Amino acid sequence: MGKRVEKIKEVTEEEWEACHPFNKRITNEFLEQQHLSPQTLRQYQSSLKIFFRWVKDNCENKSITDLKPRDALRYQNFLMSRDLSSNAVKFKRSSVSSLCGFIELYYNEDYPLFRNIYNKKIPNPPRALRNEKQPLTKEELDLLVDTLKEREEWQMVAYVMFSYESGCRRSETAQLLKEVVTYDKVKDKDGNFKDYYMTNSIRCKGKGREGNVRKLVMGDAAMEAVKKWLEVRGEDDCDLVFVKKTKDGKVDPLSPTAFNYWCHEIFSEIVGRRVHPHQLRSTRATHIVAIDGKDIKTAQKVLGHKSSETTQIYVIRDDDDDIDDAF
Repeated sequence: MGKRVEKIKEVTEEEWEACHPFNKRITNEFLEQQHLSPQTLRQYQSSLKIFFRWVKDNCENKSITDLKPRDALRYQNFLMSRDLSSNAVKFKRSSVSSLCGFIELYYNEDYPLFRNIYNKKIPNPPRALRNEKQPLTKEELDLLVDTLKEREEWQMVAYVMFSYESGCRRSETAQLLKEVVTYDKVKDKDGNFKDYYMTNSIRCKGKGREGNVRKLVMGDAAMEAVKKWLEVRGEDDCDLVFVKKTKDGKVDPLSPTAFNYWCHEIFSEIVGRRVHPHQLRSTRATHIVAIDGKDIKTAQKVLGHKSSETTQIYVIRDDDDDIDDAF
């Protein structure tokens, strides 16, 4: 199932409290920006805290204004030595770079000589796929769903079917409302029902706090799976489909990170190779184009991409398919 990446631990309150006062204050000011989405803010917060913990442990807990490009390079090398993916390293690098830009813009009078420590001379980490981009086959998807049904893991079945049919991201899945089971199928201009449903409005990936708000689509299989889960779950006060029950019996929204756990620890064991949440999105795009033979623009509409070129990245075809077509 491949080498397991050692995840960098989140910064504890005690560790954060020990960081340089200016670093903590400027981080909080940076995170108060209103144009950033809540999810982006959480990612920035985690990333910057990890950076300043590293500064505390490796750079004598200096203020960021006293750091040099060589320190930025050392931090990047530290991240790469932890065997993170190139995308993960780039995000942590960009979060620090964005904070530097914030200081340059708003604290220029106080620190006129300060410059972004991630300058152009520090190369980006080489692009390397942490895991091979290999979508699930139809057989693997069926095996996964059938096994979960046998185990009566109805919430997991609903998650797999909805995420696959809608082609959505994990954060979008978490926003699905229970009320969708009362929705009728979409009608065409003549009033005839189509073969799919539309969800409640969901905040999808996009710029700004509001992002790109749209309604996702799903078919009968996903709708039946959601209905089955809600039937088993019973009545409660939470409006969302995916939830967790606390020890005192309270029902709370399920964090998107729970989907990571399901994929890594449960689904991977069933399928026999690594499964991750975004893989369902790639699987959907691949099945639409490479198996069902639909146009790339069909997959583009389902996934909600502005450009079909972005969708093409998600479609993984066997190289032999192109050779077969040539003959």
